Amino acid sequence: MPDFLFFGDTERSPAMRHELPVGIGDPFVLAVVDGKLHVMVSDLDRSRVEAAAPGATVLGFKELGLFELLDQGLRHHEIDLELSSRAVARIGIREAIADPEMPVFIADRFRADGIVLHLDHAAVAARRRVKTAAEMAGIRRAQTAAEAGLRAAADIFRRTAVDGDGLVADGETLTSNRVRAAIRAACQEHGAPAPTDLIVSSAWEGGGHEPGSGPLPANLPIVIDLWPRDEESGCHADMTRTFVVGEVPAAVRELETLVRSALERAREAVRPGVTGETLYAIACDIFEEAGHRTLRTGPGENPDEGFQFSLGHGVGLAVHEAPGMGPVGRDELVPGDVIAIEPGLTVAGLGEVRLEDLLLVTEDGSETLTRYPYDLAP
Repeated sequence: MPDFLFFGDTERSPAMRHELPVGIGDPFVLAVVDGKLHVMVSDLDRSRVEAAAPGATVLGFKELGLFELLDQGLRHHEIDLELSSRAVARIGIREAIADPEMPVFIADRFRADGIVLHLDHAAVAARRRVKTAAEMAGIRRAQTAAEAGLRAAADIFRRTAVDGDGLVADGETLTSNRVRAAIRAACQEHGAPAPTDLIVSSAWEGGGHEPGSGPLPANLPIVIDLWPRDEESGCHADMTRTFVVGEVPAAVRELETLVRSALERAREAVRPGVTGETLYAIACDIFEEAGHRTLRTGPGENPDEGFQFSLGHGVGLAVHEAPGMGPVGRDELVPGDVIAIEPGLTVAGLGEVRLEDLLLVTEDGSETLTRYPYDLAP
């Protein structure tokens, strides 16, 4: 079994948060040697680390000579370097796989100490493919929050009236900003805050990752995409639904039928051993047979029309993680993967219809974690 060496903090490093399920905002050394966890951490965090990982070897800053380094007048980053070097020497690492996101100044010091580092994104990402019980509980809580957020949006839409080509709710022009605020408040109440750039968008504001702002249209698709993060575990959910307030054009109904078909066909194919590339091809086949362009065929005159993105991605401690669900999704699914499947179609003048569900890969198929209807009517 190879050794692994990390440096960073568990608030920003999903790889480290998986190894040590404690939120620590300051950088520290974490190593896995012969399957055993070693942590060099501030003495202020020592008790939390020992409680969360009782089998770990914990090295405190003081026992590594913190006060000696302070007496030398070293700067903060210089102390980080020296303590990290001493910790790795104490652990006994001479060669290890490292996260490519390891800061350059730390990697340079380790290499100067004679340590051989193998930067291996795939090996690091693979360690968190299979979710722990605590991570799965967090993902389920985040998913519950996401659904509460969508219900909050739908509640507003049901109080909304068509006013020309726009919308009015409670006597005011309905905007993306108002809907987004309601979604975020609902997610926060469920212990999984949603980001400020969650998507509430339409043809009036463009597609892609455009969050949306300003008035929302009547009789056209409004796409809501949100990825709240469970505060306790640091794990995400991810889901998308599309709503139309007013009359649903026949062309939008056609998009809805195709997108729903792509979602269901891909879902039916999810099982261990299947690749994301295979699932992506299933969606592309459906869309291309109906005359829509895909990322596989390349864009037409309008580069945004059709299905010009991947089918989805893994979800966990990062909202976008392995395995991929697109043309380069060559990793086979394994039991314990959590994946988002999000087919969508965009047509100029109409906007986009997109649906996204969260799935847990099981021993013989999948479990759909998303429990929210697909209706365009809110």
